Amino acid sequence: MTSINKKNIALSEQITQKNLRNQAMTNGVTLKSPETVFLSKDTKFGKNIVINPYVVIGKKTKIGNNVEILPFTHIENATIESNVSIGPFSRIRPGSYLSKGSRVGNFVEIKKSKIGKNSKINHLTYIGDSFIGKNVNIGAGTITCNYDGSKKNITKILDGAFVGSNTSLVAPVKIGKKSVIGAGSTISKNVKDKSLALTRSKQIEVKNYKRK
Repeated sequence: MTSINKKNIALSEQITQKNLRNQAMTNGVTLKSPETVFLSKDTKFGKNIVINPYVVIGKKTKIGNNVEILPFTHIENATIESNVSIGPFSRIRPGSYLSKGSRVGNFVEIKKSKIGKNSKINHLTYIGDSFIGKNVNIGAGTITCNYDGSKKNITKILDGAFVGSNTSLVAPVKIGKKSVIGAGSTISKNVKDKSLALTRSKQIEVKNYKRK
């Protein structure tokens, strides 16, 4: 490809993006820094949407009413219901569904998962091939270990569960309703409803220790 062709393609994309931004704003979408936002032709927007700087919305994305997308967020082939907040620095990958009132915060990646109504995933988390129920709280540093080297496995976290920070959920696994997972746990077996589950090594302290 010649440099002239590359320039023509870049110019065409600039024009396309300018038109998409203008169309979105005409339809009521608030773009706080339009020149930094990249949109797709097939994106469906609801009402009262705010998109902050440096956001990319890929193909096959549907966004409901009263949604705010914070900076440096990438969304593709996903459904976002109403009253949802995403970002900053979030990645919503294909097959994801964020239900009404859910919250996805900074440095959170969601892939092929449904996040239930009013559930929160606020910090430093990977959720893949999962079903998250309503009113679930996922602590910082939680990951779903969904790939065993040959296939992807499912994690289910049911309504009202609380997952403590720095938890690894080894799929396939189910976390019961209103259960609690202690911080720093690796969970590889199903947890019953209204139960506490935790896995930790015993802390060792050596008194008057001197480094060699």
